[in-house]
Amino acid sequence: MSANDNTPLNRARKRKARICPICGKPRSDRYDPFCSERCADVDLHRWLRGGYVIPGADSGPSSDVEED
Repeated sequence: MSANDNTPLNRARKRKARICPICGKPRSDRYDPFCSERCADVDLHRWLRGGYVIPGADSGPSSDVEED
């Protein structure tokens, strides 16, 4: 990697080459990492309804709790 690879122009080109994770269009500087307000809202909706939950073990009663 040369010293010129880290100029603001080269960083902007690399950033613009990246795509929106929702629709695949080029990203917008204003809504980064998305291309538009719509895609940002779609992502927020997915977070709020639990669409990005990582599955794990059931959280049943803890084995540390003493039973009577």
